[in-house]
Amino acid sequence: MKNLSDFQSKVDEVLIRHRSILDILTKLQESSAKVNRAVAKSATYCGCIQIHTVKQDIPQDTTFSELKNFLGHHIEGELCDICHEKIEQELANNLFYLTTLCNLFNIDMAEMTNKHYEQLNTLGKYGLL
Repeated sequence: MKNLSDFQSKVDEVLIRHRSILDILTKLQESSAKVNRAVAKSATYCGCIQIHTVKQDIPQDTTFSELKNFLGHHIEGELCDICHEKIEQELANNLFYLTTLCNLFNIDMAEMTNKHYEQLNTLGKYGLL
């Protein structure tokens, strides 16, 4: 694969079933659930990672720019090779169905990501509010 546009074209070429908007939306949702499940199993079945959710303490005088310094991701440990491969596979499937949705609505993913990149570049962290 050379770039995102090549990937988008290949997805359109190989997709035979699930071309209906309802099929695409439900497959995208199903693939998102599988990503969630793969992450959860990494913690609960394999144990290569631990998830420790706690209230994040942020000092009251913290500015928005400093906020990132006080927020954690709640993950301890690192994915083993098997879990890494499984999560990567599920994310790829999710990307496949996201791409089919873009194709259905004639949204160029490279153009979309470039626009979003430029927005992030211009607005920085404030563009995500």
